[in-house]
Amino acid sequence: MSHSHRTETAHTFQVDLRGLVDLLSHHLYSSPRVYLRELLQNAVDAITARQALHPDAPGRITVRTGDTLTVTDTGVGLTEADVHRFLATIGRSSKRTADGAFDGAGLDAARGEFIGQFGIGLLACFVVADEITVLSRSAADPAAPAVEWRGHSDGRYTIRTLPASEMPEPGTTVRLTPRADNAEWTTPERVVQLARHYGGLLRHEVTVVDPGGTSHRVNEAPPWERSHRSPLARKEALTAHCRELFDFTPLDTIELDLPAAGLRGVAYVLPTAVSPAQRAGHRVHLKGMLLTDQAPELLPDWAFFVRCVVDTTSLRPTASRESLYEDGTLSAVRDALGDRIRDWLTGLAASDPALLHRFIDTHHLAVKALARYDDELLRIVLPWLPFETTDGNVTLEEFARTHPTLLVTRSVEEFRQVAPIAAAAGLGVVNGGYTYDRDLVHRLPEIRPGTAVDDLDPATVTAHLDAVDPTAELRAAGFLAVARETIGVHDCDVVLRDFQPVTAPALLLDNREARHERTRAGLAADSDGLWADILGSLRNETPRAQLVLNHLNPLVRQAVTIAERGLAVTTAEALYGQALLLSRRPLRASESALLNRAFMGLLSHAMHHPGTDTPDAGTPGTEPRKDF
Repeated sequence: MSHSHRTETAHTFQVDLRGLVDLLSHHLYSSPRVYLRELLQNAVDAITARQALHPDAPGRITVRTGDTLTVTDTGVGLTEADVHRFLATIGRSSKRTADGAFDGAGLDAARGEFIGQFGIGLLACFVVADEITVLSRSAADPAAPAVEWRGHSDGRYTIRTLPASEMPEPGTTVRLTPRADNAEWTTPERVVQLARHYGGLLRHEVTVVDPGGTSHRVNEAPPWERSHRSPLARKEALTAHCRELFDFTPLDTIELDLPAAGLRGVAYVLPTAVSPAQRAGHRVHLKGMLLTDQAPELLPDWAFFVRCVVDTTSLRPTASRESLYEDGTLSAVRDALGDRIRDWLTGLAASDPALLHRFIDTHHLAVKALARYDDELLRIVLPWLPFETTDGNVTLEEFARTHPTLLVTRSVEEFRQVAPIAAAAGLGVVNGGYTYDRDLVHRLPEIRPGTAVDDLDPATVTAHLDAVDPTAELRAAGFLAVARETIGVHDCDVVLRDFQPVTAPALLLDNREARHERTRAGLAADSDGLWADILGSLRNETPRAQLVLNHLNPLVRQAVTIAERGLAVTTAEALYGQALLLSRRPLRASESALLNRAFMGLLSHAMHHPGTDTPDAGTPGTEPRKDF
């Protein structure tokens, strides 16, 4: 074929292009905006290929906006044969072929340097355009003519060769004619935004030129690769980068460097607490090109308190190049980054205790999750961690100074039931109902020898409740009999004791296991046949709940003298209901009904006895009227 004459040949794609474009736009890619990423990626691959051939070759990518959108690169370019291979055969990769040669440019380059799939990447542009033109001149064959490929979304395309003089320098220009229904993605403002979003860390110069001729440089070296006049200036630059990228000022910055994985970047510590379920989306760049800004799989689950931005050469993208492929490399990188963040945390105890304190105040749940499985970290941070105790929210180190034996509850509701009584009795009780807390408190003796830790046994609390005077017990016998009959239907016994604080009228001693057993027994009673046998075989002897009435409380001392049965029943239910509410556990339907019944009963009694005088309930020893 003569290089001095223009020739043109018509061809048809080997697949249904309209079906493929629909597949790309609706199933492979999350948004039409990826068209620009694909164009930039093809340009980067072409420049990489040319510089492997000629190391001093220029590396520039220029995007021009307007009625049409063009992307021009100074890359290796294409011959006519390359065009057929890359564009006519969908999915042909520009990576090395099986025999090791670079497919299309004849370069013996490392496989890892070429990450694009030129054909698929170009076809992604049909998501926003009905017509695409590629004009290219090869740097691998200086004598080759320029070649023009023009494709349409209905599957037609033409190829023609042009004199080399029409393209003085090697490279490629891709021109799109935007479709009206997706014009928003090709406006000058949006193109600058997308180019900066995807190509902000590319090593080659990327410029967007608007219709007025103004150039916008959209990329620069990442902050962790720049030189700074001092460590403080470096930290300030990273902090400014975080504010610009993630819109928050980090509590601290953790630089990440894994040479074996070709990974560098930074982790920014969040300044506010977040839920462990809200895993942060990390920004992952692959050789400078943004792969995804939603990659929670980059870090271990426990490291939910940081947001990362990294650039890597070794991690694999999925087919859509919008997420990471889960493989052994990603697993190793995740573990290594987890170790780096853990090292930062353990180093704070020596380097910056004040920052460690601020971090734990904000992210104590994350630290507790990690400390359960990391002995060194446990030793360093456990004394700093806050726990809910009968002395308030304090550290275990502080709590253990005044309580040589620490009692740990199994649930939050158990702690709330016993905390007032335990505090008055001088018992040191820690709320072990929150995530990780019980396990961590039990490990305290490992780092603080001489400290004893035991699970709280209801009997321990009961031992600090004093028996009442026998005479007082005898006077209260009538009321207690009615109360036991009334409350007994809820699988709860009633006893009378003296205990502190005086302000607590009643204490409900119960635990989750006992409630589960009562639920099982109730189901067994309501079932028949096979299910009754199965539930019956699961029977477990568990203690009934106990409603402990405080005889030191003036209201209780007045209540136990009630002789009228109806009022005694209502009063017993009211005392039980109040103790239930203080436990803060979810109420069963029967318990809710009891509370309503007790309230209405007391209200009815008050309305029917408006002139009844009652003594001051706050004065111990005052003899109350028998009719209350």
